[in-house]
Amino acid sequence: MQPKYAMVIDASQCFYCKACIIACQLENEVPPHSYRNWIKSEDGSSRQLHFQPGNCMQCDKPSCVAACPVPGATFKSNDGLVLIDRKVCINCGNCVPACPYGARYRHPAKHIADKCDFCRHRIKRGLEPACVEVCPTRTRVFGDLNDPSSQVNRLLKQGGLVRVINAKVDTQPTIYYKEGTVPLTWPAEPTLPGNVRMSPSFWKKIRTA
Repeated sequence: MQPKYAMVIDASQCFYCKACIIACQLENEVPPHSYRNWIKSEDGSSRQLHFQPGNCMQCDKPSCVAACPVPGATFKSNDGLVLIDRKVCINCGNCVPACPYGARYRHPAKHIADKCDFCRHRIKRGLEPACVEVCPTRTRVFGDLNDPSSQVNRLLKQGGLVRVINAKVDTQPTIYYKEGTVPLTWPAEPTLPGNVRMSPSFWKKIRTA
């Protein structure tokens, strides 16, 4: 069966060491002041800081793909990843504000849009994404949702997981969090530069409210 890669994150295990961010930058040649992954934080009522690691949510209904004016420049692959074809991307930047998670940026040297792809080059070699491998508390769990023996498959079946989505738009992310994660309300509503908007048919598919 074709794999479908996903991630389960137990944010309660994160203590903001930033090893995942640094490993990603080194592994993927991310330029200074740009990021493929991040750690959100929020003060809890108990005065304890809560940290929430994240990256491209590899959405099943990606608004970034709908926003792209060039066929094939960005697409949802059969293995569950949202990818960018560097040979086709024209660096127009439409996809950047179209992502609810701010997961995309325009690479200043390569002149393309860039984002997390779960370190696909590592997956092809049988390795985990760099952010998963370096985490000292194993906060992120990566695997194939279609493999009954994978840990992500077992965690999903156990329940107790949530997805972080915009209140009005559900792009169906395939990154899941253990219940209790915060913040939950930070994803933005997808937009495009200027007065350009995605097709009404697409909005109808992803609107939740």
